[in-house]
Amino acid sequence: MTGRAPGVLPSQNGNRSPVFYEIVILAAIAAFLGLRLYSVLGQRADHEEEHAPTRFEPKGDTPPPAALPRAIRPPAQPPREQQLEGAIPAVERGVREIAAADRRFDVTAFLEGAKGAYAMVLEAFWAGDRETLRELCDDDVYESFDGAIAAREEAGETLDNRLIRIEDATIHSATLDGRTARVAVRFVADIAAVTRDRDDNVVAGSLDDAIESRDIWTFARETGSASPDWVLDETDEG
Repeated sequence: MTGRAPGVLPSQNGNRSPVFYEIVILAAIAAFLGLRLYSVLGQRADHEEEHAPTRFEPKGDTPPPAALPRAIRPPAQPPREQQLEGAIPAVERGVREIAAADRRFDVTAFLEGAKGAYAMVLEAFWAGDRETLRELCDDDVYESFDGAIAAREEAGETLDNRLIRIEDATIHSATLDGRTARVAVRFVADIAAVTRDRDDNVVAGSLDDAIESRDIWTFARETGSASPDWVLDETDEG
């Protein structure tokens, strides 16, 4: 009886070796796995490549904002101008109201005129020029200036003051009351002040030392008036 090398297939005599059955089983398993892979990969290949959403993209099952219930829908934002309306300072709002009522009103031109009026009123008061004060001031302010001038005259004193410069002039407040516009301006100025007695002797102050003065003057005007002139309506220390 001749022997066989281990692992060699037997001759075609109808008997099957264990190795043969192992090969058949492995082939069946491979075929099964192949079909499973095809069922998965084949379906993906039949469509375009799926996009992997990033962290900033909504998931496919998230409804758009318009489809959200009203209770959780983000509120519609008002226009930018309406959002800023409540944040507009009172001064700017007052200036806009005045400009709407009087198309000739211009902030830059007004401040230049206010600085000129500030200088004119001070110089008229120091010189005792009632006529100029009458033109530039309303009744209450004029009466206050007139009373101070009268007291100075009675004491025999004169003022030898100088407006050195206006350092700053800014709008402090602005309001429109009916047709009456009122704009308060804060002035910061350097003033050299000297008071002399009836014999022209210096009793107070010095022309060599300027003093910083801070005042808030309010100017008023009727917006419907044909005259463009503003009058000094109130004075206060600032």
